[in-house]
Amino acid sequence: MMLRPAAPADIDQLVALARHPDVAATLATDAADGLATALGDDAGELLVIEHDDVFVGGVRWVLVNRRSRIADLRTLMLDPAARGRGLAVAAVRELAGRLFAARGLHRLEAEVYGFNVPARRVFERAGFVYEGVRRRAYDRNGDWQDGVRFGLLDEEFTRS
Repeated sequence: MMLRPAAPADIDQLVALARHPDVAATLATDAADGLATALGDDAGELLVIEHDDVFVGGVRWVLVNRRSRIADLRTLMLDPAARGRGLAVAAVRELAGRLFAARGLHRLEAEVYGFNVPARRVFERAGFVYEGVRRRAYDRNGDWQDGVRFGLLDEEFTRS
């Protein structure tokens, strides 16, 4: 598994993946529309996930508090054909290691819909700590959804 910065040539593939019905059902409703604007964002980065030199997904991070060195992991998506191989966990761990070591961040945060059990497992397996639920926080297509919060501190992250 490899993470690399997304290039303009990657946007169409990333947007198509974000609009795939199995992927879109787990992302924020405006996630696909925000991917193109994430390129060149000085407060974050859009990355491509590759496995055996083949595009399998993407992930975005955003610096949400510069003074306290906190970033939010967003728009984690994996091609349904590539699921079940631990690639999402590996991508989250790789990104966490980079952000802590190279960017000097103190804390990473992530939030997933309560119904997205696979994403919850990904963050837990990557070492994130469950921090609670924001009850009925999101209106998703007319239904209220919980947001499940996770956090990871630099000193908690095990580098291996």
